[in-house]
Amino acid sequence: MRRLRTCFTGRVTAPPLSAPLNISFDYTRSLGPVLGPFMTGLRDRRVLGNRTADGRVHVPPLEYDPATHAPVTDLVEVRPTGTVTSWTWTDRPLDGQPLDRPFGWALIRLDGADTALLHAVDAGARERMHTGMRVRIRWASERTGHIRDIACFEPGADSADRAEGDGEPVTIMTTPIRLSYTHTTSEDESRYLRALAEGRLLGQRCPVCRKVYVPPRVCPADGVPTEEEVTVRDHGTVTTFCVVNVPFAGQRLDPPYVVAQILLDGADIPIPHLILGLPADRVRMGMRVAAVWRDPASWTTSPENIEHFRPTGEPDSPYESYQEHL
Repeated sequence: MRRLRTCFTGRVTAPPLSAPLNISFDYTRSLGPVLGPFMTGLRDRRVLGNRTADGRVHVPPLEYDPATHAPVTDLVEVRPTGTVTSWTWTDRPLDGQPLDRPFGWALIRLDGADTALLHAVDAGARERMHTGMRVRIRWASERTGHIRDIACFEPGADSADRAEGDGEPVTIMTTPIRLSYTHTTSEDESRYLRALAEGRLLGQRCPVCRKVYVPPRVCPADGVPTEEEVTVRDHGTVTTFCVVNVPFAGQRLDPPYVVAQILLDGADIPIPHLILGLPADRVRMGMRVAAVWRDPASWTTSPENIEHFRPTGEPDSPYESYQEHL
């Protein structure tokens, strides 16, 4: 049975909604004349740093000298062994970290370098970790030209590993980025989402400027919470839009397609959504559109209950009716 409570306005409310959220994408970058050789070296089980004008060797290498601001091109190979200069212990590793068992994060100054590299140390137990500890690289079994080619460091003063490979230089690096967290909504946002589960679009009116915001929020003009609930239509006007032409990982639609800002009838702020049902080059400002809802059997407390918006065939709205909402 759902527990209800009374908020300060006197309304009976259900507990705020919460849900796990996962954001992820692959970050791809070109490496250039410094990081390219560094990543190529890691693939080939070699560690390269570079020497700045003051004679110091930096690992990882710097692209520009911090003192002279000149490009740093003097590459120097260092040893795959080094000394822990500082550390902390991780009892409960997180998903995606280098090891799936307790390990140490450490700053490690490799032999031949003057600066420290941050990486994981598989010490086996916290009691074995200490400043001044001698460690060596444990190379990944498969290497592609990435910092993860160093699987971790392990206790040891010597390394019998030998450099290998003479493949093509590494010029591009892709790093998966992932963030997982639990989002808890405000009471007003929860009411908006629960209304979506009933097929309604719910906004709230600012008590000062009388503007209606969908979803409800603190009024950005007056700095006060919106209060009066207002149900708005699922029809609206395209104010601005963009045509997506570039493919990317995880894309649900084949380009080109349109993402638009839609000013719902009865609202004073537009919402972003897809415009489908016509060629992308026929979408225009002022076009009248209507929401296409998914099958009610699949509705949840999510904006995805609306699959997209489509043109209604009505005459376009005059520019003056939405010029203040661009």
